[in-house]
Amino acid sequence: MRRRIRTLLGAATAVLTTLACTVPATSATAADAAYDVLVFSKTAGFRHDSIGTGIQTIKDLAAAGDFTVTATEDAAAFTTANLAQYEAVVFLNTTGDVLNGAQQTAFESYIRAGGGYAGVHAAADTEYDWPFYGQLVGAWFASHPAIQQATVKVEDRAHAATAHLPQTWTRTDEWYDYRTNARSTAHVLATLDEGSYSGGAMGADHPHAWCKTLDSGRSFYTGGGHTNESYADTAFRRHLLGGIRYAAGRAKADCRPETGYTTLYNGSTSGWSQAGPGSFTNSDATLTSVGGLGMLWYSPKAYTDYSLKLDWRMAGDDNSGVFIGFPPSSDPWSAVNNGYEIQIDATDAADRTTGAVYSFQGANAAARDAALNPPGEWNTYELLVEGQRLQVLLNGVKINDFTNTDPARNLDGHIGLQNHGDGDDVSFRNIRIKELGGGGPTRTVQAESFSSAHGVQAFTKAGANNGQTLGYVDPGDWAAYNGVDLTGVTSVRARVVSGGAGGAIGVRTGSPAGPLLGSLAVPNTGGWSTYADVTTALSHVPSGAHNLYLTFTGTGTGLFDVDDFTLTASGGGGGPGPVVGLAGKCLDVAGGGSADGTRIQLWTCNGSAAQVWAVSGQVWRNPASNKCLDVAGGGTANGTKVQLWTCNGSAAQNWGVRSDRTVRNPQSNRCLDVSEAKPDNGRQIHIWDCLGAANQQWNRA
Repeated sequence: MRRRIRTLLGAATAVLTTLACTVPATSATAADAAYDVLVFSKTAGFRHDSIGTGIQTIKDLAAAGDFTVTATEDAAAFTTANLAQYEAVVFLNTTGDVLNGAQQTAFESYIRAGGGYAGVHAAADTEYDWPFYGQLVGAWFASHPAIQQATVKVEDRAHAATAHLPQTWTRTDEWYDYRTNARSTAHVLATLDEGSYSGGAMGADHPHAWCKTLDSGRSFYTGGGHTNESYADTAFRRHLLGGIRYAAGRAKADCRPETGYTTLYNGSTSGWSQAGPGSFTNSDATLTSVGGLGMLWYSPKAYTDYSLKLDWRMAGDDNSGVFIGFPPSSDPWSAVNNGYEIQIDATDAADRTTGAVYSFQGANAAARDAALNPPGEWNTYELLVEGQRLQVLLNGVKINDFTNTDPARNLDGHIGLQNHGDGDDVSFRNIRIKELGGGGPTRTVQAESFSSAHGVQAFTKAGANNGQTLGYVDPGDWAAYNGVDLTGVTSVRARVVSGGAGGAIGVRTGSPAGPLLGSLAVPNTGGWSTYADVTTALSHVPSGAHNLYLTFTGTGTGLFDVDDFTLTASGGGGGPGPVVGLAGKCLDVAGGGSADGTRIQLWTCNGSAAQVWAVSGQVWRNPASNKCLDVAGGGTANGTKVQLWTCNGSAAQNWGVRSDRTVRNPQSNRCLDVSEAKPDNGRQIHIWDCLGAANQQWNRA
């Protein structure tokens, strides 16, 4: 029998369920639970004269906090039994090869089993020939210019190591260049502005501090800490303490790599409008709720498929929430009645406390409590919307998985922040969004739910969606999924995890040797508990239902696991083309007209310019007339006609493609509909309650 070459670190996957009792959101107290830290400062190369100062600083931090410190330069401390007594190990300005083979093995096992690592400055100048250490520290040292003043740009102001810092932090130290950019495998907390000093060699993206996970372990690294003066700097001391707290598991954070997000708020409120009473203060790139009951909402755009991330902090037992999926409105109750609120509240009923989809589905209480930082500290939400599925992640941990089945509500639409009322003080930072798959409809398939397979097996795994991954992946293996609708599909995204060599996933139809539609490169993600998304475009995809095959290539065995994969259709982008609806007929501009008010109708597909639509975001434009698909008069009632009109950016011209292939106008919360569900040529297109019926389903051809 083939065996996966990895350590099987398991825990039963928590079941997401709607809870029926009132529970506190967290049992955390203001002080950390006591913990123990090993500070290791052995050098086999250059020795920093600040090591003694650094050790004393960590001891001072411990005396004022809730941890004890053991300082050593004896590598014999790196045994399985001895390391087991520490929640974190600090590599303080270590250099060169400091551990032998047995010690390396013990330390790697300690980290993968849930231990913590904090690397300071020359920790990146250590163990160059040990690949695991390279993954752990994130990047190895390359060079440095002379000690001088520089500006540090703080990207993440929610992590315990950086939450206290301003957006730009000016200080003097020795500034490292690194052999590689850590951003691809770590979450970057701060970067260096090379324009603020002389001699930097990494360019515009120069990571300086970061965090990451490896299997169940945690890693933090800071490039600061060369000089004795660093350890007298209050801001640097807090930076160091926050990194140690994260490494020890006392401060929670989302340390997954993060790229491709667009800022909606990081100090500027451009595009944000207050609906209803109350307000938000805006200071230090931080929004804080005042009074209420109202909502600050982002009006320039409604979103369909996306990952929304934002940082939030409660002062105490406070109340707020994040609204999604509502039509544009100056009335905050429109969001309550048409969208969904993801709750922020320290204590309330289970379906109305932190992580709940308010009044609809409570969070997984155990997962939520384990991931939650207490009032007074920052937390990070990711709200992942794919079609009508919403996943809520708290500090990188999934705590809720909700599917909308209510035709009167939706997950696509606008985004807002609630200001709940007097005394409910909640702050927000760094609101950013990544649109997924061009806004088209998506279909997510659990990889372990294959119809047939060669070599691979389902593998029960903590952190996996649905509790399992497709595992035991070796070169030449494959998995088949029968009857997958590929109509309009243009890209695929897979959630993968690998502590092995990585490899590639081929996407094929018909057989394991069938036409290759695209290939996904899978890297080593940093460990067998560190998940990542990989994405690629697909080409020459056939329409209709087909048997889809994932084929696997690489070198060695135990390449990676696949958790799930998401197929995205071209509903929100791509080149101009026809839109096919009821009875295989097309969305058509009557008579090929170009005048404002020309009716939009159903007509036999004929390849004419009257049936060509260019979709950009939520706007559908007919290139021949250069005019847009529009709800007459901006109406919201059932039966309001759809027409051609000069493109004006109004809500009447917004259309969101849903996972069930319906097309919704967010302003009215109604769908593009063939009147009377009759396929006659010339049948008027109008808006109607979203029912998911055949006369409301549309496909890009």
